[in-house]
Amino acid sequence: MRIIRVFRRDGNIIVAERVSVADSFIRRGIGLLGRSHLGKDEGMLITRTRSIHSFFMRFMFDAVYLDRDNRVVCLVRGMPPNRPGPFLRQARNVLELPAGKIDETGLSIGDELIFTS
Repeated sequence: MRIIRVFRRDGNIIVAERVSVADSFIRRGIGLLGRSHLGKDEGMLITRTRSIHSFFMRFMFDAVYLDRDNRVVCLVRGMPPNRPGPFLRQARNVLELPAGKIDETGLSIGDELIFTS
């Protein structure tokens, strides 16, 4: 699985150091299932999706919905297990992060994210 780093464009604030990219049908379907947590600097980028869920998950996480230009269009703080997330027509990818990371990094609607290898 490909691993990337994620930055906020303004100020080059590091959002996550080790983000797994779920870019295939199978990887998107599995997502974070089976994991017991996300490390402080970890995350998962679910590509080509407008919605996520936390069914069968064992921990809370933050979800950052991104449009085609990697701009934040929705923030879900502390998504608990066994819940559907919002469906957003304008979303193209969703970045899943450890719970509390949205507030820790100061992410807000309209922020642009940058992905690097």
